[in-house]
Amino acid sequence: MTKKHQENNQAEAHEQPEAEVLPPQEAQTEAPPEGEQAAQEAAASEALTQQLQEAQLKATEHWEHVLRLQAELENVRRRAERDVQGAHKYALEKFVNELLPVKDSLELGEAAAQVEETDLNKVREGIELTLKMMGDVMGKFGVTEINPAGQPFNPDLHQAMSMQDVPDAKPNTVVTVYQKGYQLNDRLVRPAMVVVASSNSGSDTPPGGGNGNNGNNIDEMA
Repeated sequence: MTKKHQENNQAEAHEQPEAEVLPPQEAQTEAPPEGEQAAQEAAASEALTQQLQEAQLKATEHWEHVLRLQAELENVRRRAERDVQGAHKYALEKFVNELLPVKDSLELGEAAAQVEETDLNKVREGIELTLKMMGDVMGKFGVTEINPAGQPFNPDLHQAMSMQDVPDAKPNTVVTVYQKGYQLNDRLVRPAMVVVASSNSGSDTPPGGGNGNNGNNIDEMA
């Protein structure tokens, strides 16, 4: 190689730009250091653990609340069953307490009747008082008497045992009550057993239609 070529090569080498050297800040990568990344991961894991613990605590509280509600419902059901059983078993307790004085009065009247020198008027007064007591007790519990003498026959409340021609009675009117009826509130317990005036009653037609019959026996249920 000639001396001239060597000089040209040296000149080209001097003309080539030197490699650019980055400052320290620009040479750093965007990724955080390993220690900082580990700290971030640990913080995230701790936050998730805390959230999980809080969720578990709330789930436990809700489950305990459900168990308490179930226990309360079971207690309510048992109390209701006991109340129903008691109501069925002792439903007549109040009625019995009201009825006992009537029984006491009857026993006193019976004892008085056993005495030879008993005043019958006093016995009669005692019986009347006892009947009044009995009626008052029945009235307290919604029991009403059906005594339809002189009233129109009502098949819903009366049971006709027979029919008779009664000149001074209107047809289809109750002329005699064999047995009184009773209602419990609005429910019929026993119909009144009655005799009803026939269609010939209240007219000039002789009783029995002039054939010697005093009436026609019937048995009609209300």
